[in-house]
Amino acid sequence: MPQATIESLDHEGRGVAHVDGKVMFIEGALPGELVEYSSYIKKSRYERAEATAVLRQSSQRVAPLCRHFETCGGCSMQHLEPAAQAAAKQRVLEDALWHIGRLRPEQVFAPLAGPAWRYRHRARLAVYKLAAPGNVMVGFHQRKSSFVADMDSCEILPVEISLLLPRLRELVAGLAQPDRMPQIEVSVGEQAGSEQRVLVLRHLQPLTRSDEARLRGFAAAHGVTLYLQSGGPESVRLFHPPDAPPLAYS
Repeated sequence: MPQATIESLDHEGRGVAHVDGKVMFIEGALPGELVEYSSYIKKSRYERAEATAVLRQSSQRVAPLCRHFETCGGCSMQHLEPAAQAAAKQRVLEDALWHIGRLRPEQVFAPLAGPAWRYRHRARLAVYKLAAPGNVMVGFHQRKSSFVADMDSCEILPVEISLLLPRLRELVAGLAQPDRMPQIEVSVGEQAGSEQRVLVLRHLQPLTRSDEARLRGFAAAHGVTLYLQSGGPESVRLFHPPDAPPLAYS
């Protein structure tokens, strides 16, 4: 099995190394580590690979908190401690400023950092109807795949939204045409002094009256505001409750 010593991280959290004149982008590898890897894309100037074994481990490696981390593509750096994640992202920004704009900052301030978990207040969740009756998946796409990750929780979404994932699966599964709802957008923010949890349901076919009643019951039971989107962004409309305050960014 080939080996490589990781030099840095790219903007997607992959380890970067050079082997025999090629740039190697290795998933699951951290700077300073010696890893064995297996390539899944080979080009003349670079390869993409995944680490199959860590022979020399970085002191900044930590155990991922989320049990779906290995398969879910929602985030890529949970195996790196939070302060090192912020430093890596700062280096990516500095590299982009130089390589794209030929700019170097006169002064670099300490990066602003928020919570390490539950920080993603806006997200687009994919929906996939499996062949088995009543079986629906809601979540982020899998790594290197268009399939939806089989997840019932998420450590980067607000806890109230994470807890809703299994309920959203049940909601969509009970609709007349569950295979015609491809995505659910999530937005959590503060409005009029209280938290507002908004879901935008993208549906490709008109909803039945039974569907609409089911959606209203879900919104009331879980304290969320539902919007429906039947076409492009201009088709988004408030569904329930009808007296909900307008979105802060609208």
